[in-house]
Amino acid sequence: MNVPGNILITGSAGFIGSAFVRMLLGHGRRPSLGHVTLDSAGLRDKRLVSLDLLTYAGCRENLDPVKNDPRHTFVQGDIRDAALVEKLIREHGIGTIVNFAAESHVDRSIASSFEFASTNVMGTVNLLDAARKHGLRYLQVSTDEVYGTLGDAGAFTEETPLAPNSPYSASKAASDFFVRSYVHTHGLDAVITRCSNNYGPYQFPEKFLPVTILALREGRQVPVYGTGKNVRDWLHVEDHCEGIWLALTKGRKGEVYNIGGYGERDNLTMVRLLAGILGRDPEKSIRFVEDRKGHDWRYSVDPTKSSRELGWKPRWTFDEGLKDLVNWYQSSEAWWRPKLTN
Repeated sequence: MNVPGNILITGSAGFIGSAFVRMLLGHGRRPSLGHVTLDSAGLRDKRLVSLDLLTYAGCRENLDPVKNDPRHTFVQGDIRDAALVEKLIREHGIGTIVNFAAESHVDRSIASSFEFASTNVMGTVNLLDAARKHGLRYLQVSTDEVYGTLGDAGAFTEETPLAPNSPYSASKAASDFFVRSYVHTHGLDAVITRCSNNYGPYQFPEKFLPVTILALREGRQVPVYGTGKNVRDWLHVEDHCEGIWLALTKGRKGEVYNIGGYGERDNLTMVRLLAGILGRDPEKSIRFVEDRKGHDWRYSVDPTKSSRELGWKPRWTFDEGLKDLVNWYQSSEAWWRPKLTN
């Protein structure tokens, strides 16, 4: 497995980045399934350096399970800070960058786009410059939202043209284009992964599934955009992280790898499923609200290339993952309660 040097993981205190760190250091939710760890990959000598600005969605406590692991170092800082990135690369022998860092909430991007362009685009360019200068391996964590929206049939493949519809997805598409350009112009050793909608523990409580679980838990109605028929392809965050690791270690330079969950459900179905798990009346638990501006109708991701080239496949079944998610939020009020005011 070709993982040069130690690994700089940006956005490491966020939902997906922290799951990646916990997984590699052996603190995943389902270690009995033989999930990837540094130990299992024969990389016990690797060190992980976490970089996160700790904005509203970056939570230091997401990394509490690994805070005493000598293989992990956390640094609070900004991916746009070129001097800091340079310092970390030199001091920690970094040979690989995995970039999770991003502003990622669509509604926030509609209200104000500047930080999305600044962090997601200029932050990525700063990391790319550092990777080019030092000859690093680089992985960009992207999203299926860069492809735009689908009708009632079909699925996104790696060949689907990019057609982002929100300021958030536009900033991620721009970042992907910069990665592509550095591969072709500078010969950078880089790959891109694009995932479907993630779910799992530690997801910030402004996102749809945490909002739904916490509302149902307290007997409140769940706000559902429009008709509730918009479809998303749900992917457990640990299955996503395994796909990222496989793309990092097996992916071909300059390639894009889609990681999808085989979990298409519309929003109404998701609310009803969660209401059933929590013992609520599904039909009394829904409150329709005005639709989001530019709301994409349907996402569906074809991960055939990742399965064929990387050997990736999801380990979590949808039912197991959803029940585990509910149980985690039920037992983790000390984590999510303070974040409701952010």
